[in-house]
Amino acid sequence: MRLTTMLALLCAGLCSHVFAAERVSLLVYTALETDQIRAYKSAFEKTYPDVEIKWVRDSTGIITARLLAEKANPQADVVMGVAASSLALMDAEGMLLPYKPKGYEQLNAKYVDAKAVPSWVGMDVAGATICFNTVEAKKMNLPKPETWQDLAKPVYKGKIVMPHPASSGTGYFDVTAWLQLFGEQGGWKYMDALHENIAQYMHSGSKPCKSAGSGEFPIGISLEYRGTQVKSGGAPIDLVFPKEGLGWDIEATGIMKNTKKLDAAKKLADWSASKEANEMYQKNVAIVAHTAVNKPLEGLPANYEEMLIKNDFAFAAKNRDKILAEWSRRYDAKSEPKSK
Repeated sequence: MRLTTMLALLCAGLCSHVFAAERVSLLVYTALETDQIRAYKSAFEKTYPDVEIKWVRDSTGIITARLLAEKANPQADVVMGVAASSLALMDAEGMLLPYKPKGYEQLNAKYVDAKAVPSWVGMDVAGATICFNTVEAKKMNLPKPETWQDLAKPVYKGKIVMPHPASSGTGYFDVTAWLQLFGEQGGWKYMDALHENIAQYMHSGSKPCKSAGSGEFPIGISLEYRGTQVKSGGAPIDLVFPKEGLGWDIEATGIMKNTKKLDAAKKLADWSASKEANEMYQKNVAIVAHTAVNKPLEGLPANYEEMLIKNDFAFAAKNRDKILAEWSRRYDAKSEPKSK
C-alpha cells in the first residue's frame, strides 16, 4: 500500500474518531408524536452534524409534571414540542433561559412569547376536533354533532372518549377552552353534563381519534393533526369543528436555564424557528409560526385559524393545578387505567 494512501486512511480514521468524540448529545424533552420526532431529528442533525438529539417523549401532562419535579436538578437541555401553556408555567418558575433565535422576526407574534427576549418560541398550533365515525354512528342511530353543547345530549351517553387533561395537552386545552367559552360556572356545568356521556378519559390526545377511527367508540374528542392522519388513512370518520370555537395551544421550544450545552441548545432553538423546520411542521398541521409558510392543510376548513378561540395562556398556566384538582375531583372515576 502506498504511503500516501496509508496516511489518508489513518487521517480519516483519526478525524472520524475526533468528530465522534466532539459530537454533543442534547437531551430534549418532547410531547411530539413519535412519527414527527424521527423526521425532525434527521433534518436537524443533517443541518448540525455536531449535535445529536436524545429524546425523552411522553404526553404533555406527563412531560410537564416531570420537568417541574426536576426543577431543583434539571435533566433536560431543551424542551421542544410541548404546550406553550406548560412552558409559560415553567417560565414563571424561572426554569427557562430567554433566547431570541435566528429568524425570529419572521415568526407570527401571536405564536411566540410576548417578552422582548422570548423564553419560548412557537412552532405550530395544535387545535381541537371531534372524530365522528359515520359507520358506527349509523348503526347506533347517532346524529352528527355540530357543537360542543351537542355532545352533552343524552343520545350520546357512553359513546364519547376524550383526553385526560392531566396527561394530555389536548385534554387540558379542551378544558380551559370550555371554561373560557362558557365562563367558570358554565364551563363546569357543561363538563358535568358531558361527563354523563363519557365512556373513558384516555391518557393521550391522539388515542380518542384512533379509537373512533377503529370503531371502538363512535366519537373521540381529539386534535386536528391526529384527525387528519386517521381520516387520510382510510378510517370512516368525519372531522367536526364545533361552532362555538376551538380550544388550542402552541407547540413550542424553550431552552432550560441550567443547561451545560448552551451552544448546542441554541442551534436546536434556531432550527426550530427556521423556515425549513416550519415547512416540515406544516406537513402535519394547518398553522405554523413562520409567516412565510402558509399552505392550507387538506381536510380542514379554510377559516380554521378564525375558529380558534381567543386563548388566555396566562390563565391556563396560572390556574393549572387548581383546574386539574377540580377536574379530578369531579371526573377521575372514568379515567383510563394508567399503564405501568
